[in-house]
Order: sequence, then C-alpha cells, then structure tokens
Amino acid sequence: MLLVKWRMVVDSLCGRKRRVPCSFWFLLLFAAGGLVLFIHQQDLSEMAQQQGPGVKLGSTPRQSRETLSTQDRKRDKSDNYQDLQTAEGILSSPIPPMQFPHFEKSGQMATPGSPEQDIGLIPVSKRQRKLLKTTPPIHHTTNNVSSSTSSSSTSSSSSSSTSILSSSASILSSSATGSLSLDRWRKLSNILEARRQMMKEMCAKYKSSISRAVTRHHVKDIFVEDKYKLLYCQIPKAGCSNWKRTLIVLAGKASDIQTLKHDTVHNGNHLRTLNSFDQKGIMYRLKTYTKVMFVREPLERLVSAYRDKFVNPNDYYHSLFGKPIINKYRVNASKAALETGNGVTFHEFVQYLLDVHRPVGMDIHWEQANQICNPCHIDYDFIGKFENMDEESNFLLRLTGAPPNLKLPSFKDRNPGDKKTSTAITQKYFSQVSLLERQRVYDFYYMDYLMFNYSKPFKDLY
Repeated sequence: MLLVKWRMVVDSLCGRKRRVPCSFWFLLLFAAGGLVLFIHQQDLSEMAQQQGPGVKLGSTPRQSRETLSTQDRKRDKSDNYQDLQTAEGILSSPIPPMQFPHFEKSGQMATPGSPEQDIGLIPVSKRQRKLLKTTPPIHHTTNNVSSSTSSSSTSSSSSSSTSILSSSASILSSSATGSLSLDRWRKLSNILEARRQMMKEMCAKYKSSISRAVTRHHVKDIFVEDKYKLLYCQIPKAGCSNWKRTLIVLAGKASDIQTLKHDTVHNGNHLRTLNSFDQKGIMYRLKTYTKVMFVREPLERLVSAYRDKFVNPNDYYHSLFGKPIINKYRVNASKAALETGNGVTFHEFVQYLLDVHRPVGMDIHWEQANQICNPCHIDYDFIGKFENMDEESNFLLRLTGAPPNLKLPSFKDRNPGDKKTSTAITQKYFSQVSLLERQRVYDFYYMDYLMFNYSKPFKDLY
C-alpha cells in the first residue's frame, strides 16, 4: 500500500506525461525486498545468540552416526558403571553403534596360559575401520539385548545363563569349589561373565543384520546331556573328545572315562545332538539347560587340525581331502601322491583353505568356531578356553553339580606320542607360507579373534 500511495504522489507531482520508467520501479522494489531480508536476518541472529550452542535453527533434531555414537557411549558408561564395579576386569558397557569395542582399564589380567588380549590394549586397525564403515548402524540399549532373546523363535533365552554364574556366589563353599580358592572362584566367574558380555557386544556390532531365528542347522553340533542339563557345542581340536567322554559318564552310559576310546566317543552314538529333538524340545532345552562351548586360539587350532589329519596317518582325510588338494595345488605331482593323497604340505593346505573355489568343501575341524556354535543365535552361559581347560572345565563341573570326583580327562589315545600343538609349533608351520597368505588366514578367522578376545598371533599382521 505504501508503494501505491508513493506512486500516486509522484504521478500528481510530475504529471502523467512525465511517467517514470519501469526499470526505476523494479529497482525500488528490489531495494525494499533487500531491506526486509536484512531485517529478518538480524532477528535470526538475535535468536541464535539466545539459544544454546550446537542447536540448528529451523531443523528437526536429527543426529549423525558419530553424534549418536558419542552420546550412546556416555550414556552406556553411566548406566553400567555400577555393574562393572562388581567384577574386576569385566568388559565395559555395551558397545555404541559404529564404534570399535573399548575396554575399561582394570587390574584383571587374562587367564593364565591364555593368549587373551589385556583389557584396554586393543588397537583399531585399518581392517577394523573398514569393517566398521561397512557395518550398518544399530541403535540399542542394554534392554534390547534381553528383549531380543525373549521370543521362542529368536535366539535362546538367557534365563539359565543369568543363573549359572550368578548362582555360583550362593554355592561358594569348600566342598563346592573343590581345589579352587574362593578368590580364584570369584575371579573365574568374572572372567567368564566378561567373555559372555564380549560375545553379546560383538554380535550386536557385527551380526546385527542377521536373522536371530534358531534353526536345526544352528544346533546340529550341540550335544545333549539331560541328567545334568548340559548342552555342549563341540569345536574340534579344542578338547571336544574329552568333553564327550565326560558327558557320556555324566549320562550314566559309562563308569570309567579312561576306558572310552576315541572311536567309541565319536562313533558310538552315546550322545544325542540337539537337532534330533523336535522344535519344542529344542527350544525348551535352549531356555533351561546350561549351554557350553570351549574355544581355542584359531591359528593354533588350524595347525593342530592339519597335523592330525594330514601329517599323521588318516586314510579318510587323505583320500577325501588330500587327493583333490594335491591334484589342484601341486605342480608335477607324483602318481602315488595323486592316488593316495598322502603328504599334503602345510602350504598346500593353506592354499586350499583360502581358495574361494576349493576342490573339496570345508570341514568342521578347521571351520570358524563362530560358524560351528553360532553364538550370535544361541546365548551361551559358559565360554571356556582350551588354554585354561583343566581349571575352567572343572569349575564348570562343580557349578553343574557333577560328582566331586569327576574331572575332565587330559589324555589322548590317538597319536599319543605327538607333542601338543603350541605357539612355537604354530609359528614354525606358518613360517612356511608367505606374509600375504598368513595375513589372509588371519582374516579368515578374524571374527573368532574378535568374538573370543584372542590377540594377534604375529606382530606383522594388521
């Protein structure tokens, strides 16, 4: 209206014959619009000064992955601080999205004899950063973990898992602890609970996109002992023969562990696997039984499997695996080697392992442990380690109420003259392959290293 009146005044003063050009009115309107915009910006700047830092004007409260990660980390630390105080050395709070696991410093050391990483000393490598970048973000809290396992169609309930270790405090007596001191009993409980928390965090981080429904395939390597309500997932070359012997005795199908031979243990059909039950029976046992697995340093386990199946006499593996391996990877192989499959070298075995077009499929003896036992589908109550097998297995037997005189045996009746595969022996075999192949083998078992908290076996790995 002001512009219209102004134009009428100008017209009256100058007369209709002296009309002002249209360009003049265009410039005048442009200047007026600029003045209005300038005043509006001044008002916005005053509003911004009144608001707190970091608040974006005129936008919804959206956050980036990095912002969410920082806030989740702070929130998780505050929420879980009290729980961490009760167990020295237990891992830190659930991992925030898109962040590599961070561990609080504590006085808890790794289990004696176990190459577990010391808490707080885990570096972030290039591969880890790459893995994190390719991992979809997830937003979860501590409650999400428990709620996600409450359904019978998802990963098994943790009702029993919260009882076996927590209930250990109620049975701390000289008769229950056996040869373990009360202090050592508590420390073992803390270590085992830390491993469980580590597993949950790794699964939440790197396996969040997978379906959590438990199928028969997921439980095909879990053996059932109904009397003491044990579910044992076998990982070959991690003490599984002796654990099967123990389960057979617990089930009352043998009285003397020492009389159970290797072939009887593995081929005698003394134990049922969990997948032999119907779906109702599977889910009932997953919810109420104690679920157990024992793991071993991945590369050491691989070398142990190679020595057992290819260095020592073994007609089955030499024929099924040895012949196709030699045929594909050995130049100018002899007729005898092609016919028998004897003499597969460790380098040939590694070539087979890393080949995406293997001439013969995988085998449970060198399959990744997380692929055998599926810990991201099944909430294991007890994750033991081969490196501390005697102490941890007997600790478990006392927890489950097994007879006090029953202990896990330590003998081997196959190739008893062989030295146990050690770190030194493992390094000797891996000196036969190139640095690149060694790196690729480490990459192959990388998730096992993360999930079970094993340190890098060689310093030059990244």
